[in-house]
Amino acid sequence: MAPVVTILMPAYNEQESLPGVIAELQAIQPPVDIVVVDNGSEDQTAKVAARLGVTTVFEPNRGYGSACLAGIHYLAHRKVPPQVLVICDADGADDPSDLSALTSPILNGECDLVIGSRTMGTAEDGALTPQARIGNAIATSLIEQLHGFHFTDMGPFRAIRFEGLLAMKMEDETWGWNVEMQMKALKTSLRVREVPVHYRRRSAGTSKISGSLPGAVRAGARMLWAVYRYK
Repeated sequence: MAPVVTILMPAYNEQESLPGVIAELQAIQPPVDIVVVDNGSEDQTAKVAARLGVTTVFEPNRGYGSACLAGIHYLAHRKVPPQVLVICDADGADDPSDLSALTSPILNGECDLVIGSRTMGTAEDGALTPQARIGNAIATSLIEQLHGFHFTDMGPFRAIRFEGLLAMKMEDETWGWNVEMQMKALKTSLRVREVPVHYRRRSAGTSKISGSLPGAVRAGARMLWAVYRYK
């Protein structure tokens, strides 16, 4: 039977966090399909994913969007693609208990894209850094000015109807990926909703975006460029 919901998980050097994240997802009922995209990791991320029995796709061209695009290309060429794609970080920050809140509105035919909002929900102390909050505020404000829709977050935990995603012809290979998706969703008149989610401190390692000031600056610049590029 073809999977109804597929979890797409970009991963770069996440060998420590991956076992716990996958264990949580594999405990969900009914079972979900899991695809890990190893984004040129220098550790054992790919071997860990394979050992845990999940599909692994390789994308050596580093970049969050590059990893997502590789996973989507793989799924689009399956005999039967999923109905709903969920994008989930591999660091343990996203809470799988929120999965139903993300997917149910799409499976019920109520909307096409559901964003998990960390600012509407609850975030553990230290999980959502000041630089992440500032970047969110700037990006969402600019999108509202351009399109008249008020997002509260650019959160990574999100679900989208797979056919709608393919129609958007996503292309960003960087941290501008989420901005592109949200802006293109509005431009193509997809039905969009935000739901509150729980956000946890990552289970291991350091965030690639907010773990350092240079990383946060680079990610912020990519997001602002994406707002301009896809406006």
